[in-house]
Amino acid sequence: MAEYTRKQVVEEAEKLAKMLANIEEIDRFKQLEAKLNQNDKVQLLIKKIKALQKQAVNFQHYGKTEALNKVEKELDRLEKELDDIPIVQEFKESQVIINDILQMITNTIAREVTNEIIRSTGGDLLKGETGSKQANSSCSH
Repeated sequence: MAEYTRKQVVEEAEKLAKMLANIEEIDRFKQLEAKLNQNDKVQLLIKKIKALQKQAVNFQHYGKTEALNKVEKELDRLEKELDDIPIVQEFKESQVIINDILQMITNTIAREVTNEIIRSTGGDLLKGETGSKQANSSCSH
């Protein structure tokens, strides 16, 4: 079995990251982000939301409950208006897809590392036990 240094593993991870950055789903995400940045209505709503969020923090800090409630209602309304714009919906869906892909890759790496440890110690993949655990459980002390 080949041994690898941490540096070699990080270099392979960087190669994987570059590959991922060029998959179809990431390209789609970049295109949608560019459209969002060029959409005046979206940008105006985002500016209004950010300004109201700052106001909400101030009202909360100074205990101005009534003013805070008004701002929160307006924030909800603006966020719904933003979410109802088709390009925003597409962008959010694209984010979910990318997060799912990254989660799948992370889970695959974690599972394969665990399986490799089990295999390399002569363990049982079906039980998910390393060889050292099996050796300890067969002892009758």
